[in-house]
Amino acid sequence: MRFALVEQARNRLALIIVVVFVPVWTTLAFEVVTRIPVHFYVRPAARSVTMEGNVLTQITGALQALALIVGFMMFVATARSAPFDRRLVQAGYPRMCLALAKISSLVLVAAAVAAYATAWMHLFWRPQQQVFFAAGLFTGALIYGGIGVLLAAVLRSELAGMFLVIMISFIDLLLQNPISNPDADSAIVRYLPAYGAMQSAVAAGGLRLAPWSSLLLGAGWAAGSAAAGLTAFALRTRSHRADITTDDAGSGNLRLRGGEAAVTEPRSAAER
Repeated sequence: MRFALVEQARNRLALIIVVVFVPVWTTLAFEVVTRIPVHFYVRPAARSVTMEGNVLTQITGALQALALIVGFMMFVATARSAPFDRRLVQAGYPRMCLALAKISSLVLVAAAVAAYATAWMHLFWRPQQQVFFAAGLFTGALIYGGIGVLLAAVLRSELAGMFLVIMISFIDLLLQNPISNPDADSAIVRYLPAYGAMQSAVAAGGLRLAPWSSLLLGAGWAAGSAAAGLTAFALRTRSHRADITTDDAGSGNLRLRGGEAAVTEPRSAAER
């Protein structure tokens, strides 16, 4: 757990992006985008809510910023710690502990970034349900953090991973913004990863409504993406552990099938 958090703290580029990019992007969205009224269909309330265009764009922009930042942080941390994680597994360290450490760091990072974005947006306007609004941003960050872990477990290139995180979040949230997509209330949009997070944030921002169904949908996507990422991580470490074979029954030494020594455990005098 401590190593996972240290790994996040060492990612200075991501920390700079969090501190600088979130305020700059949300401020520009609020000040530059048109303030014309925009109708957004809130499915949990089965009705449309009217919000100013700049506020709606700010919500969409905040979700996209959190998706990129948390997805990037979890992708980089998982990819860079992969060799160390494999050595720990080969040495007998429980994979469940490694998985719990990654989940814990993901939850802490997503909560911190979502709270930071909510506090900054609070300077411009006040959501009707502030806690649920922050929870919507939090679930969006969790979803893409899980996707980052999944991509790091199946891809070798950091560039490819970042490209996929950017494209998935771009398509996901662009289609849900009624300013960029007049058919944002299409039934197909419900199957996008951040649909529950977007519905929760908008409902909490413009209505006195507790969007439990949307939050549960977002939590389901977050749990699913995290489970997929951890499954890929477990399979990747399992394949390395399966390559370990006993050198011979008498010495108790372990070696890789390729011939490289991995772990050596001399037998005690009593066993001999």
